[in-house]
Amino acid sequence: MPALSKNPILLLAGTTASGKSRLALSLAERLGGEIVNADAIQVYADLRILSARPTPEDEARLPHHLYGFAPSDQAFSSGAWLERTIPLIHEIQDRGKTPILVGGTGLYFQCLTQGLAPLPKIPDPIREGLRARLETEGREALYQELRRVDPSLAARVPKSDSQRLLRGLEVAEATGKPLSLWQRETVAPSLKDSFVKAALLPPRESLYETCDKRVSEMLARGALEEARRIVARNLSPRLPVMKAIGMTALRAHFDGALSLEEARLRMALETRRYARRQTTWIRNQMADWTHIASLSLEERAAAIQKLCL
Repeated sequence: MPALSKNPILLLAGTTASGKSRLALSLAERLGGEIVNADAIQVYADLRILSARPTPEDEARLPHHLYGFAPSDQAFSSGAWLERTIPLIHEIQDRGKTPILVGGTGLYFQCLTQGLAPLPKIPDPIREGLRARLETEGREALYQELRRVDPSLAARVPKSDSQRLLRGLEVAEATGKPLSLWQRETVAPSLKDSFVKAALLPPRESLYETCDKRVSEMLARGALEEARRIVARNLSPRLPVMKAIGMTALRAHFDGALSLEEARLRMALETRRYARRQTTWIRNQMADWTHIASLSLEERAAAIQKLCL
């Protein structure tokens, strides 16, 4: 690894409910850092509770960036995040501080460390048409189509990953060029500093217990009221805020299809499944990161602080 700059860029990934935000706060206080959000749902202004954003008290302890600024009636992309994040990292370093990027969105970290393919905008009719086909034809049919138009990408995309499956098909249809070829033309990031990369991977049993506890805490803090305010706006169901974990179950509760307890159980199951997908991503896509299984805040912070020296 090349020599680190005085203020390296610390990347802290991890599954949902793994304790990333708490650890980032501890590290920022130890290292003289500022925290930058790398979670695709925590960017939205109306989802503080359901996205498990840091509390207002934690945000007030030291600078937090890119949290809760995006309107809920828009879709905020990874490209837009990258455009904001790279200048912000330089600004933080110019202040003599350590940028600490924390979140659970693997694609954000991938764009930052590996670059972003220069993809053109996908026309809405193509995007909407493919989503309609997914609902009517199912994932298997679309996956077989992806194997025909972009076999290289299909070999890397699980059939269960609807988002990446649709992305591959919409790019191929809109541009006539497979996404895998676009990715080979990826523009490298402009950052010259070395990254310190750590990912939290708690043992599955303890992680699932934390997922269940988080859902109960969200409901106690007002997740029901937060979801009700968003649902009342009649936003498109395709928007990211409407796909946030818990929204579907709570909407079903509002419609009388689920009791509150049934909604809670469904939210807990969704959270566990999401944590499992994130675990798979980290193990497969972040194999060169330092993986930390310890549950102790002190042990985690000490291990990562050592990486930064």
